[in-house]
Amino acid sequence: MKRLVIDVAAGDYAVAKLGPDADFPAGLLTPGAGGLVSVTRTPTELSVICPAGRVPAGAEVEAGWRLLTVRGPLAFTLTGIIAALANELASAGVALFTMSTFDTDHVLVKAVDLARAVTALRAAGHEVEASA
Repeated sequence: MKRLVIDVAAGDYAVAKLGPDADFPAGLLTPGAGGLVSVTRTPTELSVICPAGRVPAGAEVEAGWRLLTVRGPLAFTLTGIIAALANELASAGVALFTMSTFDTDHVLVKAVDLARAVTALRAAGHEVEASA
């Protein structure tokens, strides 16, 4: 695996769940509000990943995550990025939650595990930087 550059976003993130028939959370995608926001609807839920301070009212919340983003853009033909990160973090005993966007891959780790995650990723040869 080639060396990746991984940015650690400032602030805590949350993973939240609303019912499958919930309305789209108003204002969640407001431009300029800052931070990564992802909303996914399945037949069984409306799932939201967002900065902790922007969690939709009434959601079931799994809080205390930190966001690590692989600096991209990454070509769609690249293989094994999430697998490599997952293996490196699993070896360090760090649980993760992953997602991908058009340009890159993102990994959330619990805030209490952030230092261990950064150490493991650096030991694997990746550059890990705190975002400004």
